Amino acid sequence: MENSGSKKRCAAVRDFFTSAKCLIYLIHAFSTWGDRMWHFAVAVFLVELYGNSLLLTAVYGLVVAGSVLLLGAIIGDWVDKNSRLKVAQTSLIVQNCSVILCGIIFMVVFHFQDHLKELYNGWLIACYVLVITFANIANLASTATSITIQRDWIVVVAGEDRSKLADMNATVRIIDQLTNILAPMLVGQIMAFGSHLIGCGFISGWNLCSMCLEYCLLWKVYQKTPALAIKGGQKVEDQELMQLNCQKEPDSSQKLSESSQLMSEVVQVKAESRKKAGCWYQMTEPFRTFRDGWVAYYNQSIFLAGMGLAFLYMTVLGFDCITTGYAYTQGLNGFILSLLMGASAISGICGTVAFTWIRKKCGLIRTGFISGVAQLSCLMLCVVSVFVLGSPFDLSVSPFQDTDVQSSFNSSRDEETEAPVVESYLSVSLLFAGVIAARVGLWSFDLSVTQLIQENVIESERGIINGVQNSMNYLLDLLHFIMVILAPNPEAFGLLVILSVSFVAMGHLMYFRFAYKSLGSRLFLCCSPEHKPGTRDPSLPTAV
Repeated sequence: MENSGSKKRCAAVRDFFTSAKCLIYLIHAFSTWGDRMWHFAVAVFLVELYGNSLLLTAVYGLVVAGSVLLLGAIIGDWVDKNSRLKVAQTSLIVQNCSVILCGIIFMVVFHFQDHLKELYNGWLIACYVLVITFANIANLASTATSITIQRDWIVVVAGEDRSKLADMNATVRIIDQLTNILAPMLVGQIMAFGSHLIGCGFISGWNLCSMCLEYCLLWKVYQKTPALAIKGGQKVEDQELMQLNCQKEPDSSQKLSESSQLMSEVVQVKAESRKKAGCWYQMTEPFRTFRDGWVAYYNQSIFLAGMGLAFLYMTVLGFDCITTGYAYTQGLNGFILSLLMGASAISGICGTVAFTWIRKKCGLIRTGFISGVAQLSCLMLCVVSVFVLGSPFDLSVSPFQDTDVQSSFNSSRDEETEAPVVESYLSVSLLFAGVIAARVGLWSFDLSVTQLIQENVIESERGIINGVQNSMNYLLDLLHFIMVILAPNPEAFGLLVILSVSFVAMGHLMYFRFAYKSLGSRLFLCCSPEHKPGTRDPSLPTAV
């Protein structure tokens, strides 16, 4: 009996590790690990190349954000119009090959930088342009991969099981949190104990091996999930046209033949009109795709929920270069910041676990509402930190005044300086306590909106809608960088905190409007079902 039980357990474990769900996790883990290493390293490499200046890094960030903002809908439309396997494999190859080329260019520049300067200084400028161009292409391909795997393949693999979909979304987000901490640590240690040249070689080699492995895993998942080969390619108006035609004919066989004939005529008319339009039609097609994508996004039932998520990107309350830079001005050293980043990652993982538990108890829509309330409550600590002891908040100081802290940054290039001494650590402690605690609600809310988009958007528009959602996220992210440029000194950071919390509050108000429109007063009855018996589930796609 014990042997048979152990055999069953071994078989169950083997089945799990060879299942499409587990293979999706492996694909995402390898892809995300490479992305996180590259995003960390490229910023360091660009600063090193340009003489410890942030100019190239700023240009790179602007190009990447602007590209996704303008091309998000077009990328999503390309994902919709092509087969799943072709899209996944193409984006995978383009992304990894672009990173490998960037790594090779970095290695050449680091090794032959002095010789290139002696030959002609324009060679270095050409290398900068090539690096930023290929890095931008890699980011666009990464966007296509993210839309394909995280917003489409996962939905198909989960099938009709929404609990399974929620668990897969949560697991994918936990992988994101772990790789976001571990991958930069690994490549950072390699560059610290080796050199930038070795770091470039390691990242290029990793992406080459990872590309081959992910390519094989994609094919395995595609074989194990026959539903991935069937993709809804008809638009809503075409489906409605077929339904209207079917209602007019009583005989089913006649309905089918008439519908097929009518659809063929429609396709033929469209093809003839495009042929007559010629080059002008082809030239203007990206602009029409951009317009149609934003119009389709606006007409979605989850429009307000998606906008609410995008507004959360307009914030300085995250562990990016802005917040860590401010933390340094308040006397926190690198060791303390690394501990805070680890605590933030743990808080984010708790948020993903909380999402699955709350969704089972209260439903998906209510989970987003509860998560939003939790995040806003925690962020109130950040608002309080602006006005307590130790806060440098002072609007009388000009944003562009050369403060003592800024002067110390400039002098640190010539001689090593200690972190600035502050009056009290109460303000910065409350700030980071609020930021870390809010990660629980943030990631739970992010997962709620992500699954709402997965469940509500019809299959034929899944790519373009997620592409526009990415564009909205990048647009608000750009605005937050512009906000920092207008008020860069520590004395104005308190104002940025208040504006950030205001934008987060506006985002959650938009989500509340969506949730109340879907559930009405039942939104506040946490233990009741989200839809009444005999009525349509509000989280089901209305366009199908």
